Amino acid sequence: MAWFIKTETFRWSHAELLPHLRAHHRWVERLRQEGIAISSGYLVDDQGRPGGGGLLLLQAEDHAAAEALVREDPMVLSGGVDWRLQGWKPAVGDLGAL
Repeated sequence: MAWFIKTETFRWSHAELLPHLRAHHRWVERLRQEGIAISSGYLVDDQGRPGGGGLLLLQAEDHAAAEALVREDPMVLSGGVDWRLQGWKPAVGDLGAL
């Protein structure tokens, strides 16, 4: 399995995104329960304030499988985010927290 990172920037206000964000959290939790290695969170500025975007780290068989999964993300389906998917090759460190 390979690692992938989806970065996103918010196109809509927090209030407009909130229902989709809640659906996103349920989607991530469902995938975790299905055994998919996935973690999602906010990007923050140097003061710890949300910076208008997010990051999703996931494992998938290949780029096509990762992209198919990301296209099911309620945040992506909403149209309220611009996003980019990239492969990630870990070089050193520990992902045991996932």
